[in-house]
Amino acid sequence: MFTIGDFARHGRVSPRMLRHYDAIGLLRPDRTDPATGYRLYGAAQLARLNRIIALKDLGFTLQQVAAVLDEQVGPEELRGMLRLRRAELAEVAAAATARLARVEARLRSIESEGHMPADDVVIKTVPAVRVAELTGTATSYQPEDIGPVIGPLYERLFPLLEGAGVRPTGPGIARYEDEPGVGGIVVHAGVTVSGPVGAVGDTGVRVVELPAFEAAAIVHRGAMDDVLPAAHTLARWLEANGYRSTGYAREVNLECPPDREQWVTELQEPVAKA
Repeated sequence: MFTIGDFARHGRVSPRMLRHYDAIGLLRPDRTDPATGYRLYGAAQLARLNRIIALKDLGFTLQQVAAVLDEQVGPEELRGMLRLRRAELAEVAAAATARLARVEARLRSIESEGHMPADDVVIKTVPAVRVAELTGTATSYQPEDIGPVIGPLYERLFPLLEGAGVRPTGPGIARYEDEPGVGGIVVHAGVTVSGPVGAVGDTGVRVVELPAFEAAAIVHRGAMDDVLPAAHTLARWLEANGYRSTGYAREVNLECPPDREQWVTELQEPVAKA
């Protein structure tokens, strides 16, 4: 028999944890000395302790662990629990990956401060263009809030246009505006077309004419999650050259291969002389 201290060392847990497992009925000692009250454990109990540790490491609660160990959970239900846990961990990992990308973008932005190559930004007149678009709402103009909205909009847009017999004639164009009275951002995910202005059947897609405007433009290469350094370069250029922004930058998708790190996007920010 092992004392609680020896059993804890063999099981790589603390005596305090073993006392907690005893209190909730998850792992009771093999026997308790009636004279001293000391808990004594048998070597065979290490197998149950190891299973407890393994299931906890997968993220199960102690209540779920007890149900599994006491065979209150059948094999099919256990598989379902594990699939659910896998999905939860995948979601956490995806969120962490996206957060890491945003941190790296912020670092690049900070590191690039003070370096403002003038030939990166040009002033030009953007001609009027006709686009077919779907619209959604984001909570802010930050990339982490825009991405989850605009991605699904584009995923819906192209199949709807194909089903309606409308063919794109130019690049994708994303544009933004403030949501009246709410504080959010209206997101327009569009693509250049030549069809008539108005609704495209009952698809929710609308064809609109975007007027010409004066823009300061800069080309961003890479995923849109990493657009901040280019946006900040553009903002610094405007200040240094006597321009002011009159709205949100439009995003024109010049190249969109499957690898998002290879994307080429022109940011076109409407401007006026300050």
